[in-house]
Amino acid sequence: MRRIDPNTLANLEERVVRIKRVAKTYKGGRTPSFNVLVVVGDGNGHVGAGIGKAKEVPEAIRKGVEDAKKNIIAIPRVHTTIPHSIVGQAGASEVLLKPASPGTGVVAGGAVRAVLEAAGVRDVLSKSLGSANATNTVWAAMDGLRRLKRAADVARSRGKDAEDLVPWLREKRRQAVAAAAVEDETTPVPTDAGTPAAEAVSTAIEEAVTPAPGESLTISVERAAAAEAPAAEEESRE
Repeated sequence: MRRIDPNTLANLEERVVRIKRVAKTYKGGRTPSFNVLVVVGDGNGHVGAGIGKAKEVPEAIRKGVEDAKKNIIAIPRVHTTIPHSIVGQAGASEVLLKPASPGTGVVAGGAVRAVLEAAGVRDVLSKSLGSANATNTVWAAMDGLRRLKRAADVARSRGKDAEDLVPWLREKRRQAVAAAAVEDETTPVPTDAGTPAAEAVSTAIEEAVTPAPGESLTISVERAAAAEAPAAEEESRE
C-alpha cells in the first residue's frame, strides 16, 4: 500500500488509547518505563496507529505519534459509514465492523472507537470477537479498515458496473432514469389556456404562421409576430 505523507494532511488529531507502566529488572534493580498506544487521524478518511516507549510519558507519547504517522492509511467511506462488513484480525483479537444507517453513531469500545472516530467514520457497528487486549484490538481494527474496498474497484476488477453489485445503487439509478423520463414527457400548461383571449391568440398565430402560396417561411413568421401583438393587447384589456 502506498505510504501517505502526514505533512499533506490537515488537522491531524492525536488520541492516546492506553498508557502502560512497565519495568525491566536488572542486576542492580528495576528500571521503570512507559508504553503508550497512540492513534492519529484527520477525521476525513485517514488514520494511523503507533506505539511509543520511553522513561517519561510525554516522550513516549511523542514517539507514539511519530510511529503512528508512519502507518497512516486511507480508508474508503460511503457517506458517514463503511462500504461493507469486514472482520479484522491481529493476534488473538478479532473485530467485526458493519455499516450502519445515518444517525446510529459509533457503536464500539474504547480502543476501536478511537480508531473509527479518528478515521472520520460517524455511523458504524462493531463487536470484539476475540481477545480484549487494547493493542491487538487496535491493530485488528486497522486491519479491517485497511482491507475495505470500494464497490467501483470491485466491479472494475470483475468487468462490471458498480450498480450491478450494489442493489441500492441500481435502484437509485432506476429512480433517476424514471424521474428524467417523466420530466421530459411533462409539458407546462398555461393557467389561462381556456380563456377566449388565449384561444384568439392561438388562432391568430396559427393562421399567420401558415405561409400563403408563393410566400417564404421568413415572411410568414414576421406576419405571425405582427398578429400576436394586437391579440395580446386585446387580452390585457379584458
